[in-house]
Parts: sequence; structure tokens; C-alpha cells
Amino acid sequence: MPGEPAVATLVSTMQCDYFDARRCRSCTLMGTAYERQLADKQARARQALEAVGASPRWLDPQRSRESGFRNKAKLVVAGAVGQPTFGILDGSGRGVDLRECGLHEPGLYAALPHLAEFVADTRLVPYDVPGRRGELKYVIVTHSLIGELMVRFVLRSINQVQAIKSALPQLITALPQTVVVSVNIHPEHKAVLEGEEEIVLTPRHTLPMTVNGVTLHLRPKSFFQTNTEVAASLYRQAREWVNDLQPGSVWDLYCGVGGFALHLAAPGRAVVGVEIAPDAIVSARQSATEAGADVRFVIGDATAYAQEHPAAELIVVNPPRRGLGPDLAATIERSEARHLVYSSCNVDSLARDLAMLESFTVTEARVFDMFPQTHHQEVMLVASRKGRG
Repeated sequence: MPGEPAVATLVSTMQCDYFDARRCRSCTLMGTAYERQLADKQARARQALEAVGASPRWLDPQRSRESGFRNKAKLVVAGAVGQPTFGILDGSGRGVDLRECGLHEPGLYAALPHLAEFVADTRLVPYDVPGRRGELKYVIVTHSLIGELMVRFVLRSINQVQAIKSALPQLITALPQTVVVSVNIHPEHKAVLEGEEEIVLTPRHTLPMTVNGVTLHLRPKSFFQTNTEVAASLYRQAREWVNDLQPGSVWDLYCGVGGFALHLAAPGRAVVGVEIAPDAIVSARQSATEAGADVRFVIGDATAYAQEHPAAELIVVNPPRRGLGPDLAATIERSEARHLVYSSCNVDSLARDLAMLESFTVTEARVFDMFPQTHHQEVMLVASRKGRG
């Protein structure tokens, strides 16, 4: 079996038949001892921050399981009607089946054969990238800690929506843990995962993901870290830093479904989450209401919000890979904010932003290994205004 989903010890090296056969080389560090992976990621992050004058105290990296850690599968569908492949495309645009990838959480790993069988039995037409014809482009599956599933079928058009809807009882029978099923319509021929239109086919529209006792509601288009255990550690670390600093007010910019904001809510603390995606804010508000958390969530652009409002005492930012950019970095630099917690999936954009935040001193930093077997990493740090920590 390629890449067994069972939990590996932290000192071993994951083995994958797909990688060994050169069918998939996505895991560029496959075969590198995990201790070496962690050490290299920490060294890379340290080097990037030191290059812009930041010399924080580095906490021990947050480790991950080497295998069986991904809560989400994003699978390209190719092949033929009745014989789909679930995985990636090769250099010529043909399907490479990776449904037994050992990175997936065990519950997700176990679900994929049933989903492939459903696609075959329903006679869904895989999208042929070179020929630009067909319907089903991707199957995207998210797995929660309690074993529930959200399944999304990304189609080129509405032509086979009814086929999926009619066969839905078959899918639920095979995978009764499936609680949300949707169809995304993605008519354009380009390397983008999804389109604008989402059609939910089930009574439930959200997948609850409970992390550290905080229940986040994921909708089909919601972003959530793909490594639930490490994400939980990330939120706990942020909460520890913030509670130590005791700010009276907090902004969570790029808040998504509210992970940081809801973890940072506390009596006497005003917390505001800002996110441009309306669906994410709907989810965040639902979570806050259910938890009885005193957090206000606002639909809006992070930069515009920061420019238009007096700053909170502490600002949390979790931007996309491009980072904050000069406008938001300059706004935070000029603001009255005393502290900053920055979570980044790109140490290069993080370093560029820190170079513009000249009045802040980074005091602590930590690597969170969301993506074992690859060079990708999450780095989070806490910084305070010089002379005002």
C-alpha cells in the first residue's frame, strides 16, 4: 500500500510507493529524515528573519505526524467514464491516480475508494484537460476530527448536477459520515481550483471542526489549515502570547472563519475579526453565537479597515502568501497598536513585511510544521512596539 496512513514515529522516514515509482514527486522531502526536515525549516526561518534584523527567541518547532496528517484532499479527476483517476495530472495533462496517498488522515484515506466508486457508478465524465472537454474537474474532501466529511464536486457546467443529486442516497449509504455535499461550477479552462457558483445539495451547509474546544463552521469555500493537530497548536500558542500581553482590544485581520479571534476572546477584551469573504464571516458569526463569545466579525478588506479605524492594542494578521503588502504594513507601523502576532505561510513575504515594521521588535517566534515532506512551513511570531512592550 502506498504510504500507509497509520501514524509514524517522529524519528522515522515516511516511505511512499508513488514517490519511489516517480508517479508523484510533490513531496520533495520524501526520504529526508524528519528531524532534518524540522531543523532545516527552522534554519530557513531564522535566516529570513535575521536578514531584516529580527533576532527573536525561537521556541521549539511544533512537530507533526509524518503521515496521515492532511484533513483535506484536493484531487484532480481524469481518466474515462466509469474508470476515473483521482490524483494529479502528469506533464501531458493525463491523470495519475493517487487515491491511496498516505498523507491523508485515516478517515479521509478510507473514504476515497468509495468516492471513486461513486464517480464511476454515476457515470460522471472526467474533464479532459488537453481536449478541453468533459465535466468533473476535481473532488475536494474535508475530514473533521469527529470523522464527518464534506464532499465537493467541481464541474465545468450544470449538466451533471442532477446526476449527482439523484445518486446522493447512494453516496450517503456508502459514506454515512458525509454531512455536506456540494457542487461547484467552474466553467473556465484554467488552473484555478473552483468557480464562483456553489450549489449545496444537503440540508447541512457547514462541517463543524472543533479545535481546542472551539467549534469552527467550515462552508464549502472556507479556508482552514490542512493539518488539524498543528493548527490547534498554532491557535494555542497565539492565545498564550496574547493572554500574557493582556491587551484590552484585538483585531484579527484576514480572520477567515474566525479561528484566531474565537481563541482570543476573553472577558473584558474587545475582539474584532475582519475578512473579505462573506461566507467566512457568516460561519464565524455562527460559531461566535453558538459559543457565546463576545467577538464582532466584519466583512471588509483588511487594509481598508485598518486605515479607517483606530487601531486595536494588539493586531493579529494571517495574510495569504503574498503577505501584508506595503499599504497595510505602513498602516500598522503608523498606528497606535502596541503588539503584533503575525502568522505566515511564506517566510520571504514575512521578512519583507517586518522590514517595513521598523518600530516593532520581534520577541518570540516558532515554526509550525503544517506540511511534512515538503519545504512549506508556517511561522508565527509575536512583536511589541519598541519601548512599549
